[in-house]
Amino acid sequence: MALSKLQFRPGVNREVTSYTNEGGWFDIDNVRFQKGFPEKIGGWQKSSSNSFLGTCRALHPWVSLDRDQYIGVGTNLKYYIDEGGFYNDITPIRLTTSAGDVTLSATNGSSTLVVADTSHGAVVNDFVTFTGAVSLGGVITAGVINQEYQITEIVDNNSYKVLARVADTPIYDITVNGQLDPSYVLANGSDTGNGGSSIVGAYQINTGLDITVSGAGWGAGTWSRGTWGSASNDPIVSNTIRLWSHDNFGEDLLMNVRDGGIYYWDQTGTVNTRAVDITTLAGGQSVPTVAKQVMVSDRDRHVIAFGCDTESNPGVQDPLAIRFSDQESLTDWQTTATNTAGELRLGSGSEIVTAVETRQQILVFTDTTLYAMQFLGPPFTFGVSALSENITIAGANAAIAVDDTVFWMGRSEFYVYSGAVQRLPCAVRDFVFSDINEGELEKINVGLNTEHSEVWWFYPSSNSGEVNRYVVYNYTEQVWYYGSFARTAWVDRGIFDFPFAANTDGYIYEHEIGFDDGTTDPETSIVAYVQSSPMDIGDGEQFMLLRKMIPDVDFKTSTAVIPEVAITLDVKNAPDGTYSISQTDAFVKTQSVPVGDRTEQLFFRLRGRQMRFEIRSTETGVTWRLGSPRLDLRPDGRR
Repeated sequence: MALSKLQFRPGVNREVTSYTNEGGWFDIDNVRFQKGFPEKIGGWQKSSSNSFLGTCRALHPWVSLDRDQYIGVGTNLKYYIDEGGFYNDITPIRLTTSAGDVTLSATNGSSTLVVADTSHGAVVNDFVTFTGAVSLGGVITAGVINQEYQITEIVDNNSYKVLARVADTPIYDITVNGQLDPSYVLANGSDTGNGGSSIVGAYQINTGLDITVSGAGWGAGTWSRGTWGSASNDPIVSNTIRLWSHDNFGEDLLMNVRDGGIYYWDQTGTVNTRAVDITTLAGGQSVPTVAKQVMVSDRDRHVIAFGCDTESNPGVQDPLAIRFSDQESLTDWQTTATNTAGELRLGSGSEIVTAVETRQQILVFTDTTLYAMQFLGPPFTFGVSALSENITIAGANAAIAVDDTVFWMGRSEFYVYSGAVQRLPCAVRDFVFSDINEGELEKINVGLNTEHSEVWWFYPSSNSGEVNRYVVYNYTEQVWYYGSFARTAWVDRGIFDFPFAANTDGYIYEHEIGFDDGTTDPETSIVAYVQSSPMDIGDGEQFMLLRKMIPDVDFKTSTAVIPEVAITLDVKNAPDGTYSISQTDAFVKTQSVPVGDRTEQLFFRLRGRQMRFEIRSTETGVTWRLGSPRLDLRPDGRR
């Protein structure tokens, strides 16, 4: 009997039933498609043994003029600059007290210190650094007090609590797996003092949320959400997670905490010099005090603030306002006849969600409309035009530019812009959008992997409060696939040799390195599989007999002594039936014989009307690509 070649359409299709999708792939995890064929994705390793505090949702790499490589890391608790794997805390200071404004008190047998500071403005989880204190009289010494603390409880507007820890233990020394791991000090009966009259408290900017706090009801949500005259039953964001935007002004760094201030870090200082509010820089004129996003336009060198306060109404945020500085200036935002500073206001939507720069223009998304913002030159500097109405975007980090093409995830569709806005055909649309946690859309983030022509969206599934799944669009082959691991921010290779991404465990990982999961030590295997839809003979009126397979698997650069995948054939007798019979065999390549130089047979004895094919790997040191296996398959009657 002649052998039949097994060939499947590339990509995964979940828009039809499995039976209707005959000849295609139906389920997948940790597998991509290259040149039409499935292969296991690359592995990942920690970029450093150090970790950061909080959940990172923003990464920004750049290189200084001296060729120093940096990564900006924005979390809900801190902002860091990663240099050489060490996380330097540059979180801005919002308030420094006068000496004597802060006093402390302790309780015998407790590590809790009550800090008194009138109108401190802090919230739970904020960080404050004390200096100038003296001993409370016992074990709560000056060395214990004079260090950085995280606030554990707000008593009232004038006091809060921290937990005393061992002296001289910097925050970075006790950051383990993204969490603080301190050793506490218990006060004794001699700790009756207040720390003296010279204590100074330096408060970092308020920390943000790592989970969305939502509400619902009358008047909640954006315009056009829900039916007219009815209260909203959808989860509506009232307090969103902490998001950062950042960009380079030369070799220096600009960053903005969403719906907060804009900050500046001067590279000529040390890497642990804190960023400062740009309103405090010398020569500042009409500088925005609050914004949703900051960007430096590449072509014309303007600093642009989106969703900011206006020049005529400083301190009051307008979520649809756009302002831009004078060309090549951080500090001059005052509109005059002799500079290029100015402002615009968008006319559609309730707020600016995000802006993405392409090589030709800046695309600005409101919650309902997409605008193009283009540099015109004097006297107008910039102009905007509406490109499409009635579009949506899932969140501030859901859009990405690939040259002059922009891809983004909406609330129920994928979109692409390349001269015109189009819905992006998606073969897994229903599968993805039926599985998204609608209350945590702000956590969706997108990354680019140009080596494989992929756009990755990471999202929280319906049963998860944090990112735990991904969906990929291969824009060269125009196919879709998905999988299940978490990344909260992603940056493509370029400055660095590999893509890197942040995880919820407080580490940054380099991707496309090796074949295994480097979140553990030692590394563990990445379970990777792809499974076909069922196939039959003709229209399924006949049974088939499966006897033998000639596998076609390339183990590429696997490092396992005996790399192996499991090939499984399942059969059943009706589309709605169950797979009652299955058989799994292993395809093994020896060390000495390349897979392409030999043919190995796998023997089966299976009978049914429909057959399903799966290839799966579960061992470390294994990578693979599937080709076109041959199958000894013959008709075996109608009963």
